Amino acid sequence: MIPVKENSDFVYHMEHVLDVYKRPYNKSNPVICIDESPKQLIAEIRNPIPMERGKEKKTDSEYVRKGVCNIFMMIEPLGGKRIVKITDQRTKKDWAEWIKEIVDTEYPTAEKITLVQDNLNTHKPAVMYEFFEPIEAKRIIDKLEFIYTPKHGSWLDIAEIELNVLHSQCLKKRMEEKEQVVKAANAWQRDRNNKTKGVNWQFTTERARIKLKRLYPTILT
Repeated sequence: MIPVKENSDFVYHMEHVLDVYKRPYNKSNPVICIDESPKQLIAEIRNPIPMERGKEKKTDSEYVRKGVCNIFMMIEPLGGKRIVKITDQRTKKDWAEWIKEIVDTEYPTAEKITLVQDNLNTHKPAVMYEFFEPIEAKRIIDKLEFIYTPKHGSWLDIAEIELNVLHSQCLKKRMEEKEQVVKAANAWQRDRNNKTKGVNWQFTTERARIKLKRLYPTILT
């Protein structure tokens, strides 16, 4: 939800993110966006009625909850690279391990990685020191430039948009096991990376100052 009145903090963080999105492609300093989302695991009580010619598949309104898994999404907008990781939980430790994997596995040769994400309190560099030795924690942190979307501005995170695409394209149906989510997400990732290039982000600072003019503070005199 976008703030409804003047908000200098929102404006500052929004324009910072939009400036980052204007940067040209740089292999040694890639800009990546990350986000996460839960997926409810649901089992059927009764077998669905299969789809027939002219009739859609029918599922019973009753179901059994089988827990929740977490979906991590990473996307490099200009490089067109997407990585999806499914975890059992959504904890600080999961986030820290995910970031380390991005640094060491996905971008081992990058000099610096610019990381765009929301401002959830678990998404802070300090978290690294809770799960890694100080030397290792600082090594990981030093490889990263942390960029945060403003509060109520998670829509500025391209990874959130990509997560919505993932959910709408292949995770809408009921799944009762994490392995089903992993299989579907991996297939989507391969297909999406093969077919889709980078993201053509159109919302600029200039447009923001027009469309979201109400958010800009009145200049003090």
